[in-house]
This record gives sequence, C-alpha cells and structure tokens, in this order.
Amino acid sequence: MHHNTISVTNLGHTYDDGTQALQDISFAIEATERVALIGANGSGKSTLLRHLNGILLPQSGGIKVGEWEMLPEHLKEIRNFVGLVFQNPDDQLFMPTVWEDVAFGPLNQGIEDPQLSDWVQRSMAAVGLDCSYGDRMASNLSGGEKKRVAIAGVLAMQPQILVLDEPSAQLDPYARRQLIQLLHELPLTQLIATHDLDLALELCQSTIVLSRGRVVFSGPTEQVLGNPEFLHSHALESPLCYSRPYCQVADAPRWDR
Repeated sequence: MHHNTISVTNLGHTYDDGTQALQDISFAIEATERVALIGANGSGKSTLLRHLNGILLPQSGGIKVGEWEMLPEHLKEIRNFVGLVFQNPDDQLFMPTVWEDVAFGPLNQGIEDPQLSDWVQRSMAAVGLDCSYGDRMASNLSGGEKKRVAIAGVLAMQPQILVLDEPSAQLDPYARRQLIQLLHELPLTQLIATHDLDLALELCQSTIVLSRGRVVFSGPTEQVLGNPEFLHSHALESPLCYSRPYCQVADAPRWDR
C-alpha cells in the first residue's frame, strides 16, 4: 500500500480565456483516507478533479498518483488506479442495460468471461444492486439507482482511489442516506467534492477548502466546519447539523456556544 496515494505539488491551471482556475495547489491524501473537497461555485473543484485521472494534465507543478507521475505515458495505469464518478450519472451511463454499463470498462481492458462476469457481479453487489438489475435499462432507474450504477461501473475497473463530484446532488433524503452508507463501507481512498457539508462532516476525516483556485484550508473536517466565520469568509455556510439543537456527529465542536 502506498503511503500517499495522491500527492499534488504546486499545481496550476489557466484556461484558454485567461481564467486562472488553480494556483499553487498542494496537498497529499493517504491510503484509505476519505477527504472532502469543498468550496463555492467557481473555486476550482471540478478543474482539480479532472487533473486526478488525466482528463487535464498539469500546466505547472505536478501530481503523483500511486507510484506514477501524471504524464501522458502513465495515463493508462493512472486511469485504472483512479475511478472518477461524475456529478450527473446520465453523463456516465450510456449503454442499453445496467450490466453492459458496468461491464464497459473492464471489457475495454480486455477482461473476458468468466472473470468479466465475476467483476460485474461483485461491483453491483458492492453498491447494493442484485443481479435482477443487470437487464434493466439505466434510463428507467431512479436518480439514486443511477448513481449506484455509475459507482459500480467505476468499481468494476478495480480502482484504488475513488474521486466523486457532488455525489449527493439531486438525491432524495433516503437515497442520500443510502449513498452515505455505501461510501462509508467502501474500503477505498476517497476524495469527495461536495456542497453537502453534512455529508462531509459525517464521512470525511479531513477537508480541503478551495477558494478562487487556492487551498485556504487543509486539515480536520470538524475544525473547519465548526468555524462559521471562516466558512462565511469563503462563501460557504455551516452544516445544517450545527444549526440544530443537537448534532448527530459525536463530539462535534459547536462554535456558537
């Protein structure tokens, strides 16, 4: 197991229109750690996520994923190592049936039956989908079910790191609760970009805060989410949990006392 599964050093990215999306970004995520990535819209979260499996390559600075530097010649290994789950599962599901969607990645890696069927079945089981879902059309599923299929498709590639962009977006409360339980049980390193700060508080030991393309905080989740003044200064609100008379997160700090 690698000590640091992701290491980002002085990463910078400027878009063609001159927008400086990322400036001098540095952080490290250790194996099996769950880390939240938070920030207001336009802070650079999505741009950063696209760098972590090579959709975008560093313009300045560097990224190391596992034992590979983020270089064009390493993209195949890195994309097997890092699974990216998009915010909208409809952007990720495009095959006629659930089974075909989940099988798409390993099939294109050259995996064949019986190993292929085993990988698909285990990936579906990991997200709580039984075999009866295999023949269903993904387009007819609920939002929560689509999210599970999208995650299963990534898990079928057997990644070591799971990167999720707004995983709880557009989910009803029950589906959101199921998703939180699923992510809690997955034994993978996870980086979770989210506006759902209650989810971040419940799932993630550490949090990275982006503001205008810079890291303005990297440390314990409870420390930053319990500081309403800091959050407000970066266009963020405190978790709903802290506005209630009780909090479900044990020993969470209450800065309003």
